[in-house]
Amino acid sequence: MPLTSTLRMAALALLWGSGFLWIKLALNHGLSPAQITITRCALGTAVLLLLARSAGQRLPRDRATWTRLAIAALFCNAIPFALFSIGEQTVDSGIAGVLNATTPLWSLLLGILLGTDRGLGRVRLTGLFLGFAGTLLIFAPWQRSAGLLTWGALSLLAAAASYAIAFAYMARKLTDRGAPIAMSAAQLLAATAWTTLSVPTAGPLHTDTTGLLAITALGILGTGVTFYLNYRLIADEGPTSAATVGYLLPVVSVALGVLVLDESTGPRIWAGMAVVLTGVAMTRARRTSGGDVARPPSSPAEQPQPPAPTVQRPRRTAPRQHPEPAE
Repeated sequence: MPLTSTLRMAALALLWGSGFLWIKLALNHGLSPAQITITRCALGTAVLLLLARSAGQRLPRDRATWTRLAIAALFCNAIPFALFSIGEQTVDSGIAGVLNATTPLWSLLLGILLGTDRGLGRVRLTGLFLGFAGTLLIFAPWQRSAGLLTWGALSLLAAAASYAIAFAYMARKLTDRGAPIAMSAAQLLAATAWTTLSVPTAGPLHTDTTGLLAITALGILGTGVTFYLNYRLIADEGPTSAATVGYLLPVVSVALGVLVLDESTGPRIWAGMAVVLTGVAMTRARRTSGGDVARPPSSPAEQPQPPAPTVQRPRRTAPRQHPEPAE
């Protein structure tokens, strides 16, 4: 891989993984989940609109495409962005990043329930159970009262599941439409419209410089710029390289949480993260004539970060979003 692509992949992992840090900082400095979600979508939209204009790409004009984008924006941006902000009110940013990585598990489970994923074998089934077992290990409900059943934890898991629903929908309705940057901008624009419905619950603005810097970094760097970098990485190196970033996000989010926010971690958290990522990798195996054989990721849409449409397979408009992230 060329040095430029390697640096781009490292930057993408850092920016997406730091999203959970920016959310926590914004919350700690007075911003509400609604304020964070609205501002994040608006700033990300502004960045992508500028990039689309510079690339000579136009927003879609037909009603059918906008309708599909509105549905994708609801499940891929508005809902998960809001749920991550709600969840991080009570859950550490590092753990939020790890739970974000469970999106492929939800994608597989959804495929099983809908009957669209018929390639389930021993390896993938084991990976599914292993991934959710890693989630239990992280929260250790046998040690703390209802650790996994708190609103914060459930919100984060619901956000990851929302990404899975969005990816399934986008794979059917928003593939091979061209102008990927403009499509990403249009989807985030639709997400911004959705988030304005939460204005009555946003509350008064009481923040400081740190809070403003955090939400600005989240919207511009953690949303707009990351979607563009993801698109460029896929265009230059293919989806496998971009999908690899999804496995780095939990490591980045946990490390930043420890270094910047002094979040407590220990062997159980790191072990749980390793188990989750192992399970995710196993669910990406495919059945061959000789049985289940694991292979590298083939599509960024299965990654945990919020997505942006790609050149050929625009399953991420918003980065999987993973890995998507923090989204």
